[in-house]
Amino acid sequence: MKSYVGVPILVAIALLASVNTASAGYLGAASYRHCAGTSAGSFSCAKQQCYTVMKTCRDVVYEKQQYTCYRTAYETVFDTKTVDCVKYVPETHYRDCSYTVCKPVYETRYRTCTYNVCKPIWETRTKDICYTVCRPVWETRTKDVCYTVCRPVWQTYTKDICYTVCKPVWETRTKDVCYTVCKPVWETCTKDICYTVCKPVWETKTRTVCYTVRKPVYETCYRTVCRTICKPIHYTKQVQVCSGRWHTEVIECPGPVVQKCVQEPGCWTWDPCLCRCVYVPGASRMVEVQCPPRRVCKKTWIPEVCTKTVNCVRYERETVSEQVPYTTCRYICEPRTKTCTYRVCRMVPEQCVKTVTYRKCHMVRENVVKTCTYKVCRMVPEQCVKTVTYKKCHMVPEKVTKTCTYKVCRMVPEQVTKTCTYRVCRMTTECVTKQIPYTVCHYDKQVVTRQVPYTVCKPVHYQKTIQVPRCVATQVPYTVTRCVPRTVCKQVPVTVCCPVPTCGGKSHRGCKGCG
Repeated sequence: MKSYVGVPILVAIALLASVNTASAGYLGAASYRHCAGTSAGSFSCAKQQCYTVMKTCRDVVYEKQQYTCYRTAYETVFDTKTVDCVKYVPETHYRDCSYTVCKPVYETRYRTCTYNVCKPIWETRTKDICYTVCRPVWETRTKDVCYTVCRPVWQTYTKDICYTVCKPVWETRTKDVCYTVCKPVWETCTKDICYTVCKPVWETKTRTVCYTVRKPVYETCYRTVCRTICKPIHYTKQVQVCSGRWHTEVIECPGPVVQKCVQEPGCWTWDPCLCRCVYVPGASRMVEVQCPPRRVCKKTWIPEVCTKTVNCVRYERETVSEQVPYTTCRYICEPRTKTCTYRVCRMVPEQCVKTVTYRKCHMVRENVVKTCTYKVCRMVPEQCVKTVTYKKCHMVPEKVTKTCTYKVCRMVPEQVTKTCTYRVCRMTTECVTKQIPYTVCHYDKQVVTRQVPYTVCKPVHYQKTIQVPRCVATQVPYTVTRCVPRTVCKQVPVTVCCPVPTCGGKSHRGCKGCG
């Protein structure tokens, strides 16, 4: 933007320099010192001649230049690392747990019960029922039906259709558009603002509050509760018990026969080499010897059956009524009065003034002219003709006759008689005696052993491969564009006006008006 503002200033400087070079004064007066017969009094009557001179101007042009820079980029790289890990695997073990169980032993007994039963006696009877049945009788009939059918007949026709096609023709035009730009101008102002502030003022007040308290009153009442108890009845019974005893017999078994090495007794002989008596042992031989007998104790079980008297207990249910106390609660309302202290806040208004600084903006209009290029399209009509083939259908009526077959049903009444069999029941009272079983239970203590599972966490060592992240710094190239100023020399046309000199028919090199 700054380079475009400086262009008119450079053009004005070049124009003044070209006028000084041509030796032209103010108001169009010029000096022609090389022309003979020229005086100062003839300058006012000189003719003006304008021509264009090319002036060399320097302009600053900004060129875009790209160069490469480097920035540091951090990239995450994962390294493979093997680490030792420990995981705990649950393992189930069992331990023996002994506990006592009261096992119920049920015994079934019977008691005789006599009751009356109403026994049904069925009798089979028959009766004749007359009724009327309508039997359908079907008849087949035929009739002729006449109807009209429209058959389509197609014919092919052709016709010419004239239509107009508009072809677009584009023209490029230019126009100057004047528009107004509003530039904001900010102005700082101050003003006083009056506002009201409410200050709280607290007051302490008292008031009497009436409330009701519900006091519980407890009363003891009694109610009759029926419960069933099991009453033990002791009795004895004879039981056949299979028992026995062990009989011990002592049996003498002969000892086994074993082979034993026996050495015969030796003798003393004279050894002339040693000049003394030497003991010579006897010969060894194998002899079969029987071991001493042994006693074996043999136990024999002798079974015996005996009768024992066993004390038994059976439980019979008995309903007992008893008075059970319970507590009833009822509430009595009692009015009470208390004094409450509370605080009341009232707001007192107070006037305050503060100075506020604000900025005010007013828009200044500025007229701007720009040249717009636009394209105008106009449609040129053109006549075209095309031939269209079409088909036309007309319906030709045709009469058709067909024979329809249908059935007619008529109902014929018919008398039918059927024999119905039915049963009649009459109740007869009969006395029946039956045995009603009931169960008597007694508990036997029994020691039971069960396997109780428990879990033990066993450590298992293993190796695991993990990815360990680390940051690697790399230099990443990127392209940066910058504007480099460059001075350009260009020729600018400048218009110069000077009077036509009188040079006696010779052209002067300082003035181009001499012919």
